[in-house]
Amino acid sequence: MAYFIEFAESVKAQLRGLSVRERAIVIESVEEQLVYEPLTETRNRKPLRPNPIAPWELRIGSLRIFYEVVSEEPDIVRILAVGRKEGNKLIIAGKEVELNEND
Repeated sequence: MAYFIEFAESVKAQLRGLSVRERAIVIESVEEQLVYEPLTETRNRKPLRPNPIAPWELRIGSLRIFYEVVSEEPDIVRILAVGRKEGNKLIIAGKEVELNEND
């Protein structure tokens, strides 16, 4: 079954904060990795401990894509946030964000 990808409104501003190349990488990675089996754990895709951002993370180099599969509509993957890992800091929309986990 193919999943539909939906971007949260806040993600649009977060994407504008990335370079054109990074935006292309995010879009390509989402289409490649999350359209089929978004809830299957892989080397770059993993469930997260409870946190205020999202239940799942897709890692693409230093970029992080946070998402959920919508329980009321199980064929939709909603992208909730896009950020960048800089050392041990997660930066989303220009601000450092805590996930409350060691990664």
